[in-house]
Amino acid sequence: MLTQQLLNGLTIGTLYALVALGLTMVYGVLRILHFAHGAVYAVGAYACLLLLEQHVPFGVAAATALVVAAVSGVLVERFFYRPLARAAPILPLVAGVGVYLFVEDGLRLVFGPYSHAFPVDLGLPALAAGPVFLTGPQLLILGSGLVLFPALALFINATPLGLQMRAVAADREMAAASGIAVGRIVGLNFAIGSALAGLAGILVALDFNAVYPTMGALPGLKAFAAVVVGGLGSLPGAIIASLLLGVSESFIEGFLDLPLGRDAAAFLLLILVLMLRPQGLLGRRTDRV
Repeated sequence: MLTQQLLNGLTIGTLYALVALGLTMVYGVLRILHFAHGAVYAVGAYACLLLLEQHVPFGVAAATALVVAAVSGVLVERFFYRPLARAAPILPLVAGVGVYLFVEDGLRLVFGPYSHAFPVDLGLPALAAGPVFLTGPQLLILGSGLVLFPALALFINATPLGLQMRAVAADREMAAASGIAVGRIVGLNFAIGSALAGLAGILVALDFNAVYPTMGALPGLKAFAAVVVGGLGSLPGAIIASLLLGVSESFIEGFLDLPLGRDAAAFLLLILVLMLRPQGLLGRRTDRV
């Protein structure tokens, strides 16, 4: 039972981490909290759903949906955040909330307020080892994390584009003076983070067989919590905090009979972490919102 709950928690945490990484990347280059990220999560799932309903193979549908999610993120940056680059910090935050609500209501008007089944069965093998059981989609989620997390770290730390991202995150003015195309790097940052959010939406739809307009709300909030707890701007911190959040949720639901739901209890646990370490797990005291 202990091992089963741990694996369930790591699966949930991997999904949170895919969303949280995009938020962390955006905060790193723009120093804003990207509230529209949850809308991109839902857009990725709906784009894949539409293609699957047209009998497009899952691989092609998923790849196209990731492109749609990436383009959606770039458009949000270009038309909503970039014009507010020199405005008060609260304005991009309000703009992000507005974009999220606009997309959520748009999905509700176009597709209806109800849940849609995800019409695909990949026939993925399940893992059964004694009392431990993981479904095929759960294995796919864990495998995605094992591949993508190191790949993203390698990209950021060992490629020219990744080094440019780090330079822009450290000092935008100095990076621009050094000849780095800051606008292009910011757009690439949004594209990668949005594609990761879209992938999380697709994986959740595959695992739970459901796509609905508000599906990005709670994962978006939990990803925000993970970003803050991990340390604003820290990619490893976001991953660690997301996994801790997922595992804590799983154990709270599996072992503790609390009057609060697992979501509320997990957020209380994160609040306790912040009370002990306000700068986050891997953040520095100089981090700012």
